[in-house]
Amino acid sequence: MPATPSPARRWLVRIAVLLVAGVALVAAALLAGDQLARQKMRRTVDVAVQGVGFRDDPAAIERGRYLFASRGCADCHGAGGGGRVFVAEGNGMRLAGPNISPGPGNVVAGYTAADWERAIRHGVDRGGRALMVMPSEDYNRFTDDDLAALVAWLRHMPPAPGGGPVIELPLPVRALYGFGLIKDAAAKIDHTRPPEKGVPEGVTLAHGAYVANMCLGCHGPRLAGGKIPGGPPDWPAAANLTPGERSGMAPYADPEAFAAMFRSGRRPDGTPLRVMPFGSLGQLSDTDMKALHLYLRSLAPLPPG
Repeated sequence: MPATPSPARRWLVRIAVLLVAGVALVAAALLAGDQLARQKMRRTVDVAVQGVGFRDDPAAIERGRYLFASRGCADCHGAGGGGRVFVAEGNGMRLAGPNISPGPGNVVAGYTAADWERAIRHGVDRGGRALMVMPSEDYNRFTDDDLAALVAWLRHMPPAPGGGPVIELPLPVRALYGFGLIKDAAAKIDHTRPPEKGVPEGVTLAHGAYVANMCLGCHGPRLAGGKIPGGPPDWPAAANLTPGERSGMAPYADPEAFAAMFRSGRRPDGTPLRVMPFGSLGQLSDTDMKALHLYLRSLAPLPPG
């Protein structure tokens, strides 16, 4: 008669079977998520826009140049608008913004006013497809004047050579996107929200609240911080910008210290801050910087995340 397996051997067999089953389930989930991601990338997002009229006056072009430099556009598209690799991780994730200047190889040739509004405010290309890494949740609240100014600069900026976007996502990230755990901007935005009403530029709470719209994509809709949506796994959590003991604003009681951090990328103790787009933040005007500081200090305290 064959020998009866020992209890220890039976347990090893069971564990091996469970491990194989677990690996199979994970593989199946990844493949299912990848298929869902491909479907989601091909979906059409119907956004009703009329477009904000083109402007060509020097004041609009100069305001647009400032917005491009200070609101994060250059961090993804390069200072000259020709495109830029802004994520290159060892796990296979590689992201590059496309050329949006008037130069050769750009992806905006022939854009109408409605196309520009659809892309900037809604994260949707002219064909209705979601723009995967466009942070339109930060730009959805632009006033009509600021949207027109930004487009004026993009249409009049010096031409730069470049190409299309690069979106290379490892399988686990694609699966997370497919299952909705990572969302593109078009899925985050309330596309029926009306544009912001303009407020006078100054060191006021109202103007600070408008400037703070640029912080929403990373720090969350209530600015309480937490895991950065879609960010690589080794990125630190975004700081809680509301007041309190665990607030990222704790070291910046005065606007001068706040401005110094934005200009240098370092905390008051000299340690560097990671991830934040200091290339753009350092270009904020003194008025915008002080208004943003005033507004963040006025918020009701919230727990982190």
